[in-house]
Amino acid sequence: MSLYELRAEDTVEIARVAERMRATLIEVEGAETGAAMYSMDWLQDRVRFHLDPAQSQARVLIARDAQGANVGHTIFRIESANDRRYGLISTTYVLPEARRAGWAAQFLAQAHAWFLAQGVSESCTWTSSTNTPLIQLYSKHGYRIVEQGANDLSGTMMVRLARDLRSDEPPAHA
Repeated sequence: MSLYELRAEDTVEIARVAERMRATLIEVEGAETGAAMYSMDWLQDRVRFHLDPAQSQARVLIARDAQGANVGHTIFRIESANDRRYGLISTTYVLPEARRAGWAAQFLAQAHAWFLAQGVSESCTWTSSTNTPLIQLYSKHGYRIVEQGANDLSGTMMVRLARDLRSDEPPAHA
């Protein structure tokens, strides 16, 4: 079991991450809405955006099981708003048959360590308010719901989960 960083020239894995980003949307938003939100070209371009240091300060990690099979990914990056920097976990996906094996916790630990190494102590993610499994996972790791609002594309109520990586409390300004 290992994690490795996706390379910009690995077009097969970029396509796989994009497919799984769509699978996440379908899982959370439903088949019709999730599939219609973004084209596969847009999703692949979004993965490439995260792999290009000229465009973003980010990491894309792939999980491989003991047999070397890709069982999931996560994407996280540094964002800036209102004169503050924070870490955003953009997406995480683990194959259904590989869930509950600790992959998501490993992804979170890697994101947290990287954010702190970049001098960023706040971590957050956005998800649908109905995405109970993800909300429970993040809550278990010290995140709290600090904001909510409608998704402009789907109308779904979204929540922002955040935590201060120096403690188990949500960020003071949230």
